[in-house]
Amino acid sequence: MKKRLMSLILAAVVAALLLVPAAMAEDDSVPATAGYYYVYTENGKGLNVRNTPGGQVVGSLKYGTRIYCYYNDNGWALIDYTYDMPGYGKGTYACFVSSRYLRKTKPPARTGGSTATATVTPAAGLLDEINAEFATAKKVEPYKVIVRPTRASGWVNLRWAPSVNAELLATYGANSQLLVIAETDNWLQVEDQDTGSVGFIKKEFVAK
Repeated sequence: MKKRLMSLILAAVVAALLLVPAAMAEDDSVPATAGYYYVYTENGKGLNVRNTPGGQVVGSLKYGTRIYCYYNDNGWALIDYTYDMPGYGKGTYACFVSSRYLRKTKPPARTGGSTATATVTPAAGLLDEINAEFATAKKVEPYKVIVRPTRASGWVNLRWAPSVNAELLATYGANSQLLVIAETDNWLQVEDQDTGSVGFIKKEFVAK
């Protein structure tokens, strides 16, 4: 009976919040609509599953796990998760994960907790776009910048080349610090001094 009640509550929540308009931007991949998403964490570790938004941790999802999310609200996505709830027993219950660590596309494989080298096959026309941007590149005296997503709960993408269609290497939340080593008209080539990763980030999403 208790499990049936939980299911009814979940169904009511989903019905009320399912139709949220999609708003996907370069720096904000937070799921805004129901659908399947992949777990993506910068360090390759698991993503905590909580019984309420910001509440008790009841389990975790491995990096790269594909899950169905019903909705996103204030940085938390509703999912179904099977675990042993005290007083109720083992079953599938409504749980929450931080939507910051979810993305629509499957993340690159991880080896030993770091990003594995990926084979990149550029889409038609992508090389022309990248080469045009590279033509404006210039060296700079290295300086540090702070990541500034358009929303506090969002994040900014680090890509292997200066194009929004280039392979995604990592994502950075607000106030992350990166070292700029070169510039183009619209992008910065940056280094993550904690991981050694080098890639490109859009100028509009950082501040000195």
